[in-house]
Amino acid sequence: MKNIPISAMIGLGFTALYFVIAVFAPLLAPYGMAEVVGDVWEPSSSEFWLGTDNIGRDLLSRMIYGGRTTIFIATVATILSFVTGSTLGFLAAVLGGWADQVMSRTVDLIMSIPSLITALVILAMVPVTIPILILVMGLLDSTRVYRLARAVAVDIAVMDYVEAAKLRGEGQIWIIFREVLPNALSPLVAELGLRFIFMVLFVSTLSFLGLGVQPPLADWGGIVKENKDGIVYGIGAALYPAVAIATLAISVNLVADWILNRTTSLKGGRG
Repeated sequence: MKNIPISAMIGLGFTALYFVIAVFAPLLAPYGMAEVVGDVWEPSSSEFWLGTDNIGRDLLSRMIYGGRTTIFIATVATILSFVTGSTLGFLAAVLGGWADQVMSRTVDLIMSIPSLITALVILAMVPVTIPILILVMGLLDSTRVYRLARAVAVDIAVMDYVEAAKLRGEGQIWIIFREVLPNALSPLVAELGLRFIFMVLFVSTLSFLGLGVQPPLADWGGIVKENKDGIVYGIGAALYPAVAIATLAISVNLVADWILNRTTSLKGGRG
């Protein structure tokens, strides 16, 4: 703990807090997620700590359940993005030749269209469910991971130890997971934090536009959308989820920066 900088400790603390709240949301929320318990936009009180929302639901309970939904979708979509993107990126770098060209040009084509526009078009044509959201977000974002993984793996693939593995007769799977992946972890770990933050913002944006998490389920972007009209009347119900998104993004970024610096230092020390 002595070697952890204050910024990283703050990031770890807030990140852990959000994840713990997400896991134990049903135990921590004072009311049900969709339960109407008061009047519209009641102010903060001992009964409703953050007040109520646009139809009289407890805003604190909505925030807790909304955080659970947002973090779950962002986490699973990030995992899908990294498993797909890094595996294909490493494979393209190791195979080279026409396989690399076909995969890379396909990724370039997908990336030429903004992810948000692509997601909106797809989600407008299919039923919007949480599995569909995760699939669309994860696959679209895997193109970014692919580009990074391939760029890193191309440099690693020409190293002597990789050539030695090929001469020993090791298969492509061995080379990818035993030779390339361990040496590519440092930049990928940093990118993992950035991709998770992007996923949080992505799902929140989709929900704000009406094609993300559907009512009565709660997520932070949806809570902003539901209560945005209150800002005109000086009601800050829409600001709470915005602050939650910002603090989670900053916290994860602080942790990712610390891990990147730590792994880079360890790698340099072994050299």
